[in-house]
Amino acid sequence: MILLTDRIAELTSHRDRELLDTTLAAAIKDLIQPLTVSIHRCVGEEDDRRWLNRARICIADPVATGDRLWSDVATLPKVAPGEARYIAFTEQCVVSVPGQSHLTVFPLLGDCEVDGVVEIETVDALDDLAQRTIAGVLRIYGNFERLLDYSERDTLTGLLNRKTFDESFMRATADLVPVLDPGDDRRARGADGGYWIGVIDIDHFKRVNDSFGHLIGDEVLLLLARLMARSFRLHDRLYRFGGEEFLVLMRCHGAENAALAFDRFRSNIEQFQFPQVGCVTVSVGFTAVRPGDTPTGAFERADQAVYHAKKSGRNQVCSHADLVQSGQLVDATKVGDVELF
Repeated sequence: MILLTDRIAELTSHRDRELLDTTLAAAIKDLIQPLTVSIHRCVGEEDDRRWLNRARICIADPVATGDRLWSDVATLPKVAPGEARYIAFTEQCVVSVPGQSHLTVFPLLGDCEVDGVVEIETVDALDDLAQRTIAGVLRIYGNFERLLDYSERDTLTGLLNRKTFDESFMRATADLVPVLDPGDDRRARGADGGYWIGVIDIDHFKRVNDSFGHLIGDEVLLLLARLMARSFRLHDRLYRFGGEEFLVLMRCHGAENAALAFDRFRSNIEQFQFPQVGCVTVSVGFTAVRPGDTPTGAFERADQAVYHAKKSGRNQVCSHADLVQSGQLVDATKVGDVELF
Protein backbone atom coordinates (compact mmCIF):
# COMPACT_ATOMS: atom_id res chain seq x y z
CA MET A 1 0.00 0.00 0.00
CA ILE A 2 2.88 2.37 0.80
CA LEU A 3 4.40 1.68 -2.64
CA LEU A 4 1.04 2.36 -4.31
CA THR A 5 0.53 5.69 -2.54
CA ASP A 6 4.12 6.69 -3.34
CA ARG A 7 3.57 6.03 -7.03
CA ILE A 8 0.27 7.92 -7.09
CA ALA A 9 1.92 10.87 -5.34
CA GLU A 10 4.71 10.85 -7.93
CA LEU A 11 2.24 10.67 -10.81
CA THR A 12 0.22 13.64 -9.62
CA SER A 13 3.29 15.77 -8.83
CA HIS A 14 4.06 16.40 -12.51
CA ARG A 15 2.62 19.23 -14.58
CA ASP A 16 4.87 18.48 -17.54
CA ARG A 17 2.76 16.42 -19.94
CA GLU A 18 5.91 15.15 -21.61
CA LEU A 19 6.65 13.19 -18.43
CA LEU A 20 3.19 11.95 -17.49
CA ASP A 21 3.00 8.80 -19.61
CA THR A 22 6.60 7.78 -18.91
CA THR A 23 5.95 8.23 -15.19
CA LEU A 24 2.77 6.14 -15.43
CA ALA A 25 4.62 3.31 -17.20
CA ALA A 26 7.37 3.33 -14.58
CA ALA A 27 4.80 3.31 -11.76
CA ILE A 28 3.01 0.25 -13.19
CA LYS A 29 6.36 -1.50 -13.63
CA ASP A 30 7.24 -0.92 -9.97
CA LEU A 31 3.80 -2.04 -8.79
CA ILE A 32 3.49 -5.42 -10.53
CA GLN A 33 6.94 -6.16 -12.03
CA PRO A 34 5.73 -7.09 -15.53
CA LEU A 35 7.90 -7.99 -18.51
CA THR A 36 6.97 -4.76 -20.31
CA VAL A 37 4.57 -1.85 -20.01
CA SER A 38 3.63 0.21 -23.08
CA ILE A 39 1.37 3.24 -23.40
CA HIS A 40 -0.05 4.01 -26.84
CA ARG A 41 -2.07 7.09 -27.80
CA CYS A 42 -4.38 7.12 -30.81
CA VAL A 43 -3.50 9.98 -33.19
CA GLY A 44 -4.30 11.08 -36.73
CA GLU A 45 -7.47 11.62 -38.70
CA GLU A 46 -10.61 9.53 -38.13
CA ASP A 47 -10.07 7.59 -41.37
CA ASP A 48 -6.31 7.11 -40.80
CA ARG A 49 -5.75 6.59 -37.10
CA ARG A 50 -2.31 5.57 -35.86
CA TRP A 51 -0.67 4.41 -32.64
CA LEU A 52 1.92 6.72 -31.08
CA ASN A 53 4.01 4.90 -28.47
CA ARG A 54 4.25 7.43 -25.63
CA ALA A 55 6.15 5.16 -23.25
CA ARG A 56 7.66 1.69 -23.13
CA ILE A 57 9.62 0.18 -20.27
CA CYS A 58 10.96 -3.32 -19.66
CA ILE A 59 11.63 -4.89 -16.29
CA ALA A 60 15.38 -4.10 -16.53
CA ASP A 61 15.01 -0.56 -17.90
CA PRO A 62 15.76 2.36 -15.56
CA VAL A 63 13.46 4.75 -17.48
CA ALA A 64 10.75 4.54 -20.12
CA THR A 65 11.27 5.55 -23.74
CA GLY A 66 8.84 6.24 -26.60
CA ASP A 67 8.26 7.73 -30.02
CA ARG A 68 9.25 11.35 -30.43
CA LEU A 69 6.31 13.73 -30.49
CA TRP A 70 7.54 15.09 -33.82
CA SER A 71 7.39 11.64 -35.44
CA ASP A 72 5.84 11.61 -38.90
CA VAL A 73 2.31 10.27 -38.36
CA ALA A 74 2.48 8.35 -41.65
CA THR A 75 5.33 6.20 -40.26
CA LEU A 76 3.37 5.09 -37.17
CA PRO A 77 1.52 1.74 -37.08
CA LYS A 78 -2.10 1.90 -38.17
CA VAL A 79 -5.01 1.16 -35.86
CA ALA A 80 -6.23 -2.24 -37.06
CA PRO A 81 -9.76 -3.53 -36.30
CA GLY A 82 -9.66 -6.80 -34.41
CA GLU A 83 -6.37 -6.22 -32.61
CA ALA A 84 -6.38 -6.20 -28.82
CA ARG A 85 -5.57 -2.50 -28.71
CA TYR A 86 -8.46 -1.69 -31.01
CA ILE A 87 -10.95 -3.69 -28.94
CA ALA A 88 -9.83 -2.14 -25.65
CA PHE A 89 -9.86 1.31 -27.27
CA THR A 90 -13.25 1.16 -28.99
CA GLU A 91 -15.18 -0.97 -26.49
CA GLN A 92 -13.59 0.59 -23.39
CA CYS A 93 -12.89 -2.75 -21.80
CA VAL A 94 -9.93 -4.74 -20.51
CA VAL A 95 -8.68 -7.29 -23.06
CA SER A 96 -6.60 -10.34 -22.13
CA VAL A 97 -4.55 -12.21 -24.73
CA PRO A 98 -2.97 -15.51 -23.57
CA GLY A 99 0.21 -16.84 -25.13
CA GLN A 100 3.81 -17.64 -24.34
CA SER A 101 3.60 -14.44 -22.33
CA HIS A 102 0.28 -12.90 -21.29
CA LEU A 103 -0.87 -9.54 -22.67
CA THR A 104 -3.44 -7.41 -20.84
CA VAL A 105 -4.67 -4.21 -22.49
CA PHE A 106 -6.43 -1.46 -20.52
CA PRO A 107 -8.28 1.51 -22.07
CA LEU A 108 -6.77 4.87 -21.14
CA LEU A 109 -9.33 7.59 -20.61
CA GLY A 110 -8.28 11.03 -21.83
CA ASP A 111 -10.34 14.21 -21.95
CA CYS A 112 -13.91 12.80 -21.79
CA GLU A 113 -13.12 9.81 -24.02
CA VAL A 114 -10.70 6.94 -24.47
CA ASP A 115 -7.64 8.21 -26.35
CA GLY A 116 -5.18 5.41 -25.76
CA VAL A 117 -4.35 2.07 -24.19
CA VAL A 118 -1.94 0.60 -21.67
CA GLU A 119 -0.44 -2.77 -22.65
CA ILE A 120 1.05 -4.94 -19.92
CA GLU A 121 3.01 -8.09 -20.76
CA THR A 122 3.44 -10.59 -17.92
CA VAL A 123 4.60 -14.19 -17.53
CA ASP A 124 1.20 -15.24 -16.15
CA ALA A 125 -2.24 -13.69 -16.44
CA LEU A 126 -2.93 -10.79 -14.09
CA ASP A 127 -5.13 -11.79 -11.19
CA ASP A 128 -8.25 -9.84 -10.20
CA LEU A 129 -6.45 -7.84 -7.50
CA ALA A 130 -3.72 -6.71 -9.90
CA GLN A 131 -6.31 -5.75 -12.54
CA ARG A 132 -8.34 -3.75 -10.01
CA THR A 133 -5.19 -2.00 -8.73
CA ILE A 134 -4.12 -0.98 -12.21
CA ALA A 135 -7.65 0.10 -13.16
CA GLY A 136 -7.75 2.28 -10.03
CA VAL A 137 -4.39 3.89 -10.84
CA LEU A 138 -5.61 4.61 -14.38
CA ARG A 139 -8.78 6.27 -13.08
CA ILE A 140 -6.72 8.53 -10.82
CA TYR A 141 -4.40 9.25 -13.74
CA GLY A 142 -7.33 10.16 -15.99
CA ASN A 143 -8.81 12.44 -13.32
CA PHE A 144 -5.46 14.19 -12.95
CA GLU A 145 -5.17 14.70 -16.73
CA ARG A 146 -8.64 16.24 -16.80
CA LEU A 147 -7.69 18.61 -13.97
CA LEU A 148 -4.64 19.67 -16.00
CA ASP A 149 -6.85 20.18 -19.04
CA TYR A 150 -9.22 22.34 -17.00
CA SER A 151 -6.40 24.64 -15.94
CA GLU A 152 -4.33 24.60 -19.14
CA ARG A 153 -6.87 24.49 -21.98
CA ASP A 154 -9.31 26.95 -23.45
CA THR A 155 -12.79 25.83 -22.44
CA LEU A 156 -14.37 26.55 -25.84
CA THR A 157 -11.82 25.19 -28.32
CA GLY A 158 -9.82 22.72 -26.22
CA LEU A 159 -6.57 24.33 -27.39
CA LEU A 160 -3.85 25.30 -24.92
CA ASN A 161 -4.50 28.63 -23.24
CA ARG A 162 -2.34 31.72 -22.97
CA LYS A 163 -0.96 31.05 -19.52
CA THR A 164 0.69 27.78 -20.61
CA PHE A 165 2.67 29.42 -23.42
CA ASP A 166 5.69 30.84 -21.59
CA GLU A 167 6.62 27.63 -19.80
CA SER A 168 6.15 25.35 -22.81
CA PHE A 169 8.03 27.84 -25.04
CA MET A 170 11.09 27.80 -22.79
CA ARG A 171 11.04 24.03 -22.40
CA ALA A 172 10.51 23.32 -26.10
CA THR A 173 13.19 25.71 -27.38
CA ALA A 174 15.91 24.98 -24.83
CA ASP A 175 17.95 22.99 -27.38
CA LEU A 176 18.26 25.80 -29.95
CA VAL A 177 21.86 26.58 -30.82
CA PRO A 178 23.39 29.65 -32.48
CA VAL A 179 24.13 29.47 -36.20
CA LEU A 180 27.06 30.84 -38.19
CA ASP A 181 25.22 34.07 -38.99
CA PRO A 182 23.40 35.19 -35.83
CA GLY A 183 21.82 38.05 -37.76
CA ASP A 184 19.83 35.64 -39.94
CA ASP A 185 17.09 34.51 -37.56
CA ARG A 186 15.62 32.35 -40.31
CA ARG A 187 18.46 29.87 -39.77
CA ALA A 188 18.17 29.42 -36.00
CA ARG A 189 17.85 25.71 -35.45
CA GLY A 190 18.13 22.79 -33.07
CA ALA A 191 19.02 19.16 -33.64
CA ASP A 192 15.66 18.50 -35.27
CA GLY A 193 15.13 21.86 -36.96
CA GLY A 194 14.13 25.28 -35.75
CA TYR A 195 11.04 26.52 -33.93
CA TRP A 196 8.62 29.01 -35.44
CA ILE A 197 5.84 31.03 -33.93
CA GLY A 198 2.80 31.95 -35.98
CA VAL A 199 0.16 34.37 -34.76
CA ILE A 200 -3.23 33.83 -36.43
CA ASP A 201 -5.98 36.44 -36.45
CA ILE A 202 -9.46 35.92 -37.94
CA ASP A 203 -10.23 38.65 -40.45
CA HIS A 204 -13.29 40.82 -39.70
CA PHE A 205 -14.39 38.57 -36.83
CA LYS A 206 -16.38 41.39 -35.26
CA ARG A 207 -18.62 41.37 -38.34
CA VAL A 208 -19.35 37.68 -37.73
CA ASN A 209 -20.48 38.36 -34.17
CA ASP A 210 -22.45 41.46 -35.18
CA SER A 211 -24.16 39.79 -38.15
CA PHE A 212 -24.79 36.28 -36.83
CA GLY A 213 -24.53 36.52 -33.04
CA HIS A 214 -22.00 35.25 -30.53
CA LEU A 215 -23.19 31.62 -30.66
CA ILE A 216 -22.32 31.42 -34.34
CA GLY A 217 -19.12 33.32 -33.60
CA ASP A 218 -18.21 30.66 -31.03
CA GLU A 219 -18.93 27.96 -33.61
CA VAL A 220 -16.50 29.64 -36.01
CA LEU A 221 -13.82 29.64 -33.28
CA LEU A 222 -14.45 25.98 -32.49
CA LEU A 223 -14.35 24.90 -36.14
CA LEU A 224 -11.20 26.94 -36.76
CA ALA A 225 -9.52 25.18 -33.83
CA ARG A 226 -10.43 21.81 -35.35
CA LEU A 227 -9.02 22.88 -38.71
CA MET A 228 -5.83 23.92 -36.93
CA ALA A 229 -5.51 20.41 -35.45
CA ARG A 230 -5.95 18.90 -38.92
CA SER A 231 -3.63 21.32 -40.69
CA PHE A 232 -0.65 21.18 -38.37
CA ARG A 233 1.32 18.18 -37.20
CA LEU A 234 1.13 16.04 -34.11
CA HIS A 235 3.92 17.79 -32.20
CA ASP A 236 2.92 21.36 -33.07
CA ARG A 237 1.54 23.24 -30.07
CA LEU A 238 -1.71 25.06 -30.72
CA TYR A 239 -2.99 27.89 -28.52
CA ARG A 240 -5.95 30.22 -28.29
CA PHE A 241 -4.72 33.50 -26.87
CA GLY A 242 -8.18 35.00 -26.52
CA GLY A 243 -10.90 36.41 -28.75
CA GLU A 244 -10.07 35.66 -32.39
CA GLU A 245 -6.30 35.36 -31.83
CA PHE A 246 -4.55 31.98 -32.04
CA LEU A 247 -0.91 30.93 -31.94
CA VAL A 248 1.14 28.00 -33.25
CA LEU A 249 4.52 26.91 -31.90
CA MET A 250 5.90 24.73 -34.69
CA ARG A 251 9.11 22.83 -35.35
CA CYS A 252 10.42 22.43 -38.89
CA HIS A 253 13.48 22.89 -41.11
CA GLY A 254 13.75 26.30 -42.75
CA ALA A 255 11.69 29.41 -43.30
CA GLU A 256 10.31 28.06 -46.57
CA ASN A 257 8.77 25.01 -44.89
CA ALA A 258 7.34 27.18 -42.11
CA ALA A 259 5.78 29.54 -44.67
CA LEU A 260 4.29 26.60 -46.59
CA ALA A 261 2.74 25.16 -43.42
CA PHE A 262 1.16 28.45 -42.40
CA ASP A 263 -0.08 29.16 -45.92
CA ARG A 264 -1.57 25.66 -46.15
CA PHE A 265 -3.58 26.42 -43.04
CA ARG A 266 -4.63 29.82 -44.40
CA SER A 267 -5.82 28.13 -47.59
CA ASN A 268 -7.68 25.41 -45.67
CA ILE A 269 -9.60 28.10 -43.78
CA GLU A 270 -10.40 30.07 -46.94
CA GLN A 271 -11.76 26.97 -48.69
CA PHE A 272 -13.89 25.77 -45.75
CA GLN A 273 -17.55 26.72 -45.72
CA PHE A 274 -18.51 27.70 -42.18
CA PRO A 275 -22.20 27.00 -41.41
CA GLN A 276 -24.35 30.14 -41.93
CA VAL A 277 -21.26 32.36 -42.20
CA GLY A 278 -19.74 30.90 -45.35
CA CYS A 279 -16.19 31.99 -46.18
CA VAL A 280 -13.87 33.09 -43.38
CA THR A 281 -10.25 34.15 -43.85
CA VAL A 282 -7.27 34.55 -41.54
CA SER A 283 -4.11 36.64 -41.48
CA VAL A 284 -0.89 35.04 -40.23
CA GLY A 285 2.41 36.53 -39.11
CA PHE A 286 5.34 34.27 -38.23
CA THR A 287 8.91 34.43 -37.01
CA ALA A 288 11.77 32.10 -36.20
CA VAL A 289 12.56 31.50 -32.54
CA ARG A 290 16.14 32.65 -31.94
CA PRO A 291 18.63 31.15 -29.50
CA GLY A 292 18.15 32.95 -26.19
CA ASP A 293 14.74 34.28 -27.23
CA THR A 294 12.07 35.12 -24.69
CA PRO A 295 8.40 34.24 -25.22
CA THR A 296 7.55 37.94 -25.29
CA GLY A 297 10.25 38.79 -27.81
CA ALA A 298 9.26 36.04 -30.25
CA PHE A 299 5.56 36.81 -29.87
CA GLU A 300 6.09 40.53 -30.52
CA ARG A 301 7.89 39.81 -33.80
CA ALA A 302 5.12 37.50 -35.02
CA ASP A 303 2.51 40.01 -33.85
CA GLN A 304 4.25 42.76 -35.86
CA ALA A 305 4.05 40.54 -38.93
CA VAL A 306 0.36 39.68 -38.51
CA TYR A 307 -0.47 43.37 -38.01
CA HIS A 308 1.29 44.07 -41.30
CA ALA A 309 -0.68 41.26 -42.99
CA LYS A 310 -3.99 42.73 -41.83
CA LYS A 311 -2.96 46.27 -42.78
CA SER A 312 -1.90 45.06 -46.25
CA GLY A 313 -5.17 43.42 -47.27
CA ARG A 314 -5.68 40.44 -44.94
CA ASN A 315 -5.95 36.75 -45.92
CA GLN A 316 -2.18 36.37 -46.25
CA VAL A 317 0.91 35.06 -44.49
CA CYS A 318 3.76 37.45 -43.64
CA SER A 319 7.26 36.56 -42.47
CA HIS A 320 8.78 38.97 -39.96
CA ALA A 321 12.29 38.32 -41.31
CA ASP A 322 11.22 39.02 -44.90
CA LEU A 323 9.48 42.23 -43.88
CA VAL A 324 12.58 43.43 -42.01
CA GLN A 325 14.84 42.49 -44.92
CA SER A 326 12.65 44.41 -47.37
CA GLY A 327 12.60 47.46 -45.11
CA GLN A 328 8.86 47.28 -44.41
CA LEU A 329 9.45 46.62 -40.69
CA VAL A 330 12.09 47.56 -38.16
CA ASP A 331 13.15 44.68 -35.92
CA ALA A 332 12.03 45.93 -32.51
CA THR A 333 14.11 43.24 -30.76
CA LYS A 334 17.42 44.65 -32.03
CA VAL A 335 19.27 47.96 -31.65
CA GLY A 336 21.87 48.29 -34.35
CA ASP A 337 23.56 44.88 -34.55
CA VAL A 338 22.82 43.95 -30.93
CA GLU A 339 19.96 41.57 -30.16
CA LEU A 340 17.86 42.51 -27.15
CA PHE A 341 16.41 39.01 -26.75
